[in-house]
Amino acid sequence: MIMELIVRFIGMILLGAAGWRFGQYLSGGAGPDASLRYVVVLMLAGVALGGLLTPYLVIKPIQFLSRKIRQLPAQELFAIILGLIVGLLIAALLAPVLSNLPSPFGEYLPFIAAALFGYLGTAVMVMRQKDIFALVGTRLAGDRSVSPEDRPVLLDTSVIIDGRVADISQTGFISGTMIVPRFVLNELQHIADSPEVLRRNRGRRGLDMLNRLKEESVSPVRITDMDVQEAREVDDKLIMLAKNLRCPILTNDYNMNRVAQLQGVVVLNINELANAVKSVLLPGETISVRVIQEGKELGQGVGYLDDGTMIVIEEGRPYIGQTIPILVKKVLQKTEGRLVFAQPDLDR
Repeated sequence: MIMELIVRFIGMILLGAAGWRFGQYLSGGAGPDASLRYVVVLMLAGVALGGLLTPYLVIKPIQFLSRKIRQLPAQELFAIILGLIVGLLIAALLAPVLSNLPSPFGEYLPFIAAALFGYLGTAVMVMRQKDIFALVGTRLAGDRSVSPEDRPVLLDTSVIIDGRVADISQTGFISGTMIVPRFVLNELQHIADSPEVLRRNRGRRGLDMLNRLKEESVSPVRITDMDVQEAREVDDKLIMLAKNLRCPILTNDYNMNRVAQLQGVVVLNINELANAVKSVLLPGETISVRVIQEGKELGQGVGYLDDGTMIVIEEGRPYIGQTIPILVKKVLQKTEGRLVFAQPDLDR
């Protein structure tokens, strides 16, 4: 706010002075009274225009550029600057030759060459940054083929609230930097301030888990201010930010998983990881399980393995409260988890 007032004041002074000078120029052949009117009117017009237009001509473009720069990955920003410098150097080498051309070419071509080569250098570096950085032996390009150790991971709100990421991070399976965007942290705070008790508890659990991550995680955890102004929803912001950073999203949200995959973003789903590390059950195997409750169908019983896998036991209702051997008949694998169908095997 203070900066805007300062810029307005400077704009009013500059445009007021310009109006005063222009008024003097227009009133060159007029009398003293007419000359004074020209000067005063144009000076006041310049002051008014300076106060009204200066923020839109100066502050708004600067804010727009600042947002764009914050959204750019560091390697892409470096590529833009390097490409611009290389292009301007080439234009500077050509400037003496171009300036010796006959008028008007010698007057304008050096400036046209500077603009053209500056643009070409920037465009080439941005489009081929991976190949160029690979040739000079750097790792700044963020190539998709780099090892997981060099690739950051974006965390979404659901995976932080879930909490299992804190345990996984302690094992060292996540070796890249875990990035939490500021808008995800803001959403957690908003959930924690909710008037609904359940929602408020989820938000507070997420904040506690984030603190635990920062204190106990083997991999570094970083909160970034990078934002995506083009998107409004947190999920859309995450997907677009993952595209810009060329990194995966760690989540356990089914909808986020599907939408991100459709847009070509790599997704690490904790539920899928949990399913992958569960003990393998094959049809025909015999295991022991405690029958906990009735099933949905008549005569069914339901039990659970230690990893949370639900087992539907045909004709298992009479054995509720007992631990019995069962014969696995069928195993269904779903995104939400496994579902095992079995029957009592009391003959063994």
